[in-house]
Amino acid sequence: MRFRHPDGSVLHLSYCTNVHPAETLDGVRAQLRDHCEPVRRLLGRDRLGIGLWLARDAAKSLITDPVALRALRADLDARGLEVVTLNGFPYRGFGSDEVKYRVYKPDWADPQRLEHTTDLARLLAGLLPDDMPEGSISTLPLAWRTAYDADAARASRTALTTLAQRLDALEETTGRSLRVGLEPEPGCTVETTADAIAPLTEIARDRIGICVDTCHLATSFEDPATALDALEAAGVPVVKTQLSAALHAEHPDRPEVREALGAFAEPRFLHQTRTLTPAGLRGTDDLAEALGDDRLPSARPWRAHFHVPLHAPPAAPLTSTLDVLRDCLRTLVGGAHPRTRHLEVETYTWQALPEGLRPRSRAQLADGIARELVLARDLLTEMGLKELP
Repeated sequence: MRFRHPDGSVLHLSYCTNVHPAETLDGVRAQLRDHCEPVRRLLGRDRLGIGLWLARDAAKSLITDPVALRALRADLDARGLEVVTLNGFPYRGFGSDEVKYRVYKPDWADPQRLEHTTDLARLLAGLLPDDMPEGSISTLPLAWRTAYDADAARASRTALTTLAQRLDALEETTGRSLRVGLEPEPGCTVETTADAIAPLTEIARDRIGICVDTCHLATSFEDPATALDALEAAGVPVVKTQLSAALHAEHPDRPEVREALGAFAEPRFLHQTRTLTPAGLRGTDDLAEALGDDRLPSARPWRAHFHVPLHAPPAAPLTSTLDVLRDCLRTLVGGAHPRTRHLEVETYTWQALPEGLRPRSRAQLADGIARELVLARDLLTEMGLKELP
């Protein structure tokens, strides 16, 4: 979906396909047929943006077979779909029964991460719409925090500098301008937007910036205006923004609240949990840990890294951080000029929701994704943006 900002620039709204994980190229093309095109039809749109996730094997199939890449581009066109952004965070196995810590491997100290992201950039250059020369890729925020030492930091910095050079060369040969955004996430080396500033000071910031995920930002209790103004002051660009909402518990000390939170403690994904105390941010790596011992103080609200559907916050006594998303979006695109042009709804946890909240069919999932996009569309139009055909 495209929108015209009052300053005349075009913004893109898409949804991320990591909600239908596929490891192979055939699986990706099935996604387009079985999920993405039905969402477009529900919205009554001739064209719908998708934030494509390409697992390593699928990406390698396309890199080694230019005919397959052209066929994928033709398939997108035929189904009324367009791609201006890729989710390059998960490497493979995002549909596994247990993802947890594996999603952070390989990290940016591992040459495989540079190779994969370079491949994604080359693929995106071939998938961009003809009238849109700019693309974006989100990636993990350097590494999970453990086992990340000075040597790993140097290796990561070198890899990202090499990536920036490759993106420069790619624009020279294709005319496509691509940028990569580190996606701050609780528990990682770059946990908050503030953590991102120092590692990016020595890297080409016209190529490497930040992907702001509003669930992650909320989980860390960051104030959107403060966080985004600091990035702007430091000259760190917001390459893309993922629109998502975290799980919020106002009174985690109450038994009924802990019982409700327990329904969201599931075995597939990591749900980092945080609380803001007078001494600073405290947290655990997973929601089950927070509920299972007394390490996390419960006198103040908790937030958990669980992407809940934008249009359907959990029932009381829980809620979501949709208000943080609104504030973030207002700061990003509600001013005289947008600070980012790529927006992506990223609720990948539909099938990890408590049993009674999960979609029971493809049609129900498509309906839920469409409703999320409608909510995001309405927020944008309320801020003065005009939806384009």
